[in-house]
Amino acid sequence: MELENKVKLGRIAVIGDYLPRRCGIATFTSDLCEALAAQYPDTSCFAVPVNDTEEGYDYPPRVRFEMAERDLESYRRAADFLNITNVDLVCLQHEFGIFGGPAGSHILALLRELRMPVVTTLHTVLRNPDSQQRKVMKELGELSDRLVVMSERGGLFLRDTYGIPPKKIDLIPHGIPDIAFVDPNFYKDRFGAEGKLVLLTFGLLSPNKGIEDVIEALPEILSQHPQVHYMVLGATHPHVLREEGEAYRLMLQRLTRERGVERNVVFHSRFVSLEELVEFIGAADIYLTPYLNREQVVSGTLAYTLGAGKAVVSTPYWYAEELLANGRGSLVPFRSPRAIAASVSHLLDDEAERHAMRKRAYLFGREMTWPNVARQYMESFLRARSERIRAPRPAVNARALNKQSADLPPLRFDHLRRLTDTTGILQHAVFSVPRFSDGYCTDDNARALIAMVLLEEVGGGQLDGVRGMASIYLAFLWHAFNPETSRFRNFFSYQRQWLEDSGSEDSHGRALWALGTVLGRSGKRGLCGTASRLFELALPGILQTTSPRAWAFALLGIHEYLKRFTGDRAAQGARDELALRLLKLYQISATVDWPWLEGSLSYGNAVLPHAMLAAGSTMPDKGILETGLNSLRWLADVQRAESGHFMPIGSSRGYTRGGERPRFDQQPIEAQSMIAASLEAYRVTGEEPWHKEAERAFDWFLGRNDLHLPLYDPSTGGCRDGLHADRVNQNQGGESTLSFLLSLLEMRLSEQALDPTNGGNHLEAIARRLA
Repeated sequence: MELENKVKLGRIAVIGDYLPRRCGIATFTSDLCEALAAQYPDTSCFAVPVNDTEEGYDYPPRVRFEMAERDLESYRRAADFLNITNVDLVCLQHEFGIFGGPAGSHILALLRELRMPVVTTLHTVLRNPDSQQRKVMKELGELSDRLVVMSERGGLFLRDTYGIPPKKIDLIPHGIPDIAFVDPNFYKDRFGAEGKLVLLTFGLLSPNKGIEDVIEALPEILSQHPQVHYMVLGATHPHVLREEGEAYRLMLQRLTRERGVERNVVFHSRFVSLEELVEFIGAADIYLTPYLNREQVVSGTLAYTLGAGKAVVSTPYWYAEELLANGRGSLVPFRSPRAIAASVSHLLDDEAERHAMRKRAYLFGREMTWPNVARQYMESFLRARSERIRAPRPAVNARALNKQSADLPPLRFDHLRRLTDTTGILQHAVFSVPRFSDGYCTDDNARALIAMVLLEEVGGGQLDGVRGMASIYLAFLWHAFNPETSRFRNFFSYQRQWLEDSGSEDSHGRALWALGTVLGRSGKRGLCGTASRLFELALPGILQTTSPRAWAFALLGIHEYLKRFTGDRAAQGARDELALRLLKLYQISATVDWPWLEGSLSYGNAVLPHAMLAAGSTMPDKGILETGLNSLRWLADVQRAESGHFMPIGSSRGYTRGGERPRFDQQPIEAQSMIAASLEAYRVTGEEPWHKEAERAFDWFLGRNDLHLPLYDPSTGGCRDGLHADRVNQNQGGESTLSFLLSLLEMRLSEQALDPTNGGNHLEAIARRLA
């Protein structure tokens, strides 16, 4: 226990159904998360649910990532998300029926990829599994560090049927709310049951509940106790509802009429909140669980009512036999209305015995309250974590290298290395000599980090000489983030002093772009772990900004991130909000002859349609995608000279609608943003002219421009700062050099995707590369 006492868990992820999905495991997962959060406020606990419908559910903020039941890739993406977000432990809620694949085998794809300990709660343990169920359960046991069962019989089956070592099994009871021991009459008036003897059955309705046996028993019960009132609480199970509709409920209602007990039976056909459920349970004199399946090792409804101190009459399924032993309840044979009637009548006649049973049940249930159960789970978690520390499991992460293209300039990093020191990349240079006086900025370090991630993807020997530089740029972003303002600072002097508390909104957006690119594309765990934390902290701040370009930069980062972590609801929400903001700007500003988001063109213009293309390609509203294409098509026309070469909007002044178009000074960032946007348009449409548009913009660097002079310097690998009316600006600053390097890397990745030796057409290759 000494090591366990030293182990700390900063972040726990719980996988399983989650409210408002209507099922018992959703309720259990939600209650477990809330109990852990309440008992251990220094430990972050979030949920990863499985959706059984395409539209999903309106989850609370505790849900961080969603999986689609039948989508195997979503399980792998979830594993990637959990690995990257520095989760210390995963707690899986297992039930064969909630995961996709044969016998729920999709969940194994997630577990195989996880690098942290896994504690699995088994909601079903079959004594006689079929071959597929046995195979899944055995691998589940191998992949889990510890297994939690809620009954002794469940542990016995694990040992005898599946060969799970006893030392790996923890017995933790089903959690229950801490309900006061009250007189049932306190609540009866809320249901119009004053003066009545209330029988209750609750839970999602399905044909295995055996409620018909209680209805068959009612005539005999009523002959002795005419004041009996039977409440059946619960909506029909969603899966039953989809397959069979309300056939079971209608059969029960028909049976009540046939037996002449319809005045004594009330169906509350809904899914109630915990507060309402407490009142229903409180009003019950006797709780009935006439289930038909003996092989049931847990029942949340039985646990709830026993813990509330109710007298219980139940069929002898496994969990009931264990929980109701020693006089805590009454067991009757399966399919025996007569036995149900006799047991209920006896308890109603003998008030002293009924209340003694209630007291025994209530006292037994004190160890099952959620605060106690949360503590037992934490003990299991700490054991799993300490065991993993003692005996770590090997992890293998291989990444294929891509073929280099011979049709583009070689990648050279001499100047990038010259501009980079142990702090970050310097902003400016005099010719090719770094200018210390201007210091550093977040904008350029974000660009440099993106370049390093794209270089990692290009692969081969290209990383030689720049290994470790990504860590420098990411460290700069980490230092730039100001937790007091939740914003990035931008300008940092060479004397290592921040020159502001909060930088420009655009620098915040660029930082998110870089972080999202790391998380979406990099295979380096150290980078991804740091980037994940920073991305999470910085993402909310972008919603407070007003700059359209900040929104666009952030959208590009969110798009990269969601390629890998599709189910992150916070990122999805930010994407949708920012994309709709851009669409609204377009709707307000655009006219037939000016189909643009603003009344002017200024700098980095193509990033706006680029962001709409990226976001719109994954959103249901294809209007955003079409708007991005329309505005980018117009911008390409505006930036095309009469001779056909790329001619970006000059930065000497903005190009206002109806005004004169500035031709100079032309900046490398305009070519880079146009290349990236055009390649994105090619990816989402497959239309060859967009790739030609990217090539046209790239040629601007190489001399196909208004002055027929190259901006790229092949002797240094740097890029000159701009094109004036009569000359090239010879200074090779950070923004310009990175604009070229980013452009070259994007072009190389696109060429590799087009290369038939890499396995087929462009779109398929892109899909494989991003998988």
